[in-house]
Amino acid sequence: MHTLETLIHDARQLATGHGAASPAVTEVARQMQICNACRYCEGFCAVFPAMTRRLEFGPADIHYMANLCHNCGACLHACQYAPPHAFAVNVPQAMAQVRGETYVAYAWPASLGKLYQGNGLTVSLALAAGLALFLVLALALNGSLWGGSLQGNFYKVFPHNLLVSMFAPVFLWAALALGIGVTRFLRDVAPATTGQAMAGGDALQATHDVLKLKYLDGGHGEGCHNEDDAYTLSRSRAHHLTFYGFMLCFAATSLATVYHYALGWHAPYDLPSLPKLLGVVGGVSLLLGTVGLFRLKLRRHPLHGDAAQKPMDYGFIALLFLTSATGMLLWLARATPALALLLALHLGVVMALFATLPYGKFAHGIFRTASLLRYAVERRQPSSLALGDE
Repeated sequence: MHTLETLIHDARQLATGHGAASPAVTEVARQMQICNACRYCEGFCAVFPAMTRRLEFGPADIHYMANLCHNCGACLHACQYAPPHAFAVNVPQAMAQVRGETYVAYAWPASLGKLYQGNGLTVSLALAAGLALFLVLALALNGSLWGGSLQGNFYKVFPHNLLVSMFAPVFLWAALALGIGVTRFLRDVAPATTGQAMAGGDALQATHDVLKLKYLDGGHGEGCHNEDDAYTLSRSRAHHLTFYGFMLCFAATSLATVYHYALGWHAPYDLPSLPKLLGVVGGVSLLLGTVGLFRLKLRRHPLHGDAAQKPMDYGFIALLFLTSATGMLLWLARATPALALLLALHLGVVMALFATLPYGKFAHGIFRTASLLRYAVERRQPSSLALGDE
């Protein structure tokens, strides 16, 4: 068996031997060679079983494993080679840096990915404010910004067809950009994960892992680490509230579309209608989840993640929070003269959210899903490695 020092040297030679390898990819390759010799964390998450199938770590392998990592922090706190040890193994931070590169490398168009990565919070808030201001000015010019007998019907402010013409291009753009990005990602990582085609059971397994947020439990069900060595389920709960809150809000909008076009039931909808029920529950869940994520982000141990990505993280959290907050305010104030103003603010935030989805933290959910899908394919195959027999 190689010594750890030899493995470190081999990892550096391997990673720098790939012309496209970045310093972050090189660092992950170095750390994976050390982890492959230790294997103490093998049961923590999907990263380490995937690691044990490899002796070499090319860029495709590392992008794949980096997006398997859920940044739970368990391996950092368990590692005997973590800083201040000379080996300085910090898998969560190194993987986070590679994920940041993934978002840019597979963004379409790439220039927007680079812009958002370094200025996520500024871009998010500026875009939301700009779009909302445009709508506010449009309403002010035609005298419908305040007052009027709208009876909670926002179609009297912006006709249905106008809303469709504004949001359909933004939604289709986000879907196209994300689709191109994840297709390119899968094209690159599939050969590094056996290259085998996906089976039905793989999709079911990956879906189960995504919906359960399986790897936010630290590998043992007790939770993640955040600011210290203590296990906590706070990160798992905040992510669940945010994820399912967003999905419920999206389901409410989708169901309202079915009501409108297929059944001829036109808005406004109110409780106890199903679209409104889904929207209210989703909105409250999204509010609680984003507040929880923001609080945890402020308290997170600095070794757990990539500090350079904080603006992008905060930008996404801010847009999700504002989407929920303005939506709830809009519903609560639907019978007041402020309806039109609040509607303009809400629509501006929602348009900004969807316009930035392919370039922010939402993209990590898409790439992580793709990696979990390839992991389901890969682990069906027998491993060609038997390192313990070397």
